[in-house]
Amino acid sequence: MSTFFSGLLALKRGPWELVATILIGLGVFMLMQPFVLWLFTYSFIVTLVGTVMFIVVSHFKD
Repeated sequence: MSTFFSGLLALKRGPWELVATILIGLGVFMLMQPFVLWLFTYSFIVTLVGTVMFIVVSHFKD
């Protein structure tokens, strides 16, 4: 098992912060694209979930 997935299973801060950061970036991308309406529709919730997730996992152990 790779270090990334073992870090996810062990609730380590680094891998979970990476997932939260990717969600935030994905939500911003969804917000800025002009082509697909359902991506724009769900962009706020994806960004919000990523932000709340980042706040929570920043309290995990290293």
